[in-house]
Amino acid sequence: MSKGRKKSNAEEGFTLIELLIVMSVMLILMTLAVPQLLKLRKQANETSAIQSVRTIAQAELQYNSAYPANGFACALANLGGDPKSGAPTAQAAQLIEPALSTGQKSGYTFGITNCTKVTVNNQDMYTSFEITAVPQSVGKTGDAGFCSDENNTIRKDPQGSTSCTQPIQ
Repeated sequence: MSKGRKKSNAEEGFTLIELLIVMSVMLILMTLAVPQLLKLRKQANETSAIQSVRTIAQAELQYNSAYPANGFACALANLGGDPKSGAPTAQAAQLIEPALSTGQKSGYTFGITNCTKVTVNNQDMYTSFEITAVPQSVGKTGDAGFCSDENNTIRKDPQGSTSCTQPIQ
């Protein structure tokens, strides 16, 4: 009977050395995987930012067609708006999703700047704009900043700012 007990006790659980080896292997794998995961997340945020800049630029062109007396919108809120709130207006054109019109998406902050305003028949009209997308935390949520204007050409700033000079390939 004592032989049977020894056998069953020997088969129960892991030894301390086995557990330490498994934990060491897991730690090594995590040190290799976590930086890659963070890099992939930054790349995904940057890709999302580029697509969002394209979406905003397209919405600006649609806004200009729908409201020619206003020219371009100089605020994201003018391009957004809740579809449940009624028909589109110049102040809420419903051309971009409400979440994007807040200016925050996928680790980036979006804005419309450098609007050129002219007054025609006592009404202000915006004739140009620049869309900017900057990482909320450079190095964490993204590395590059992105810009576009009424010509719909997207450029980037590798430093994560709005000094966009390099074209996107």
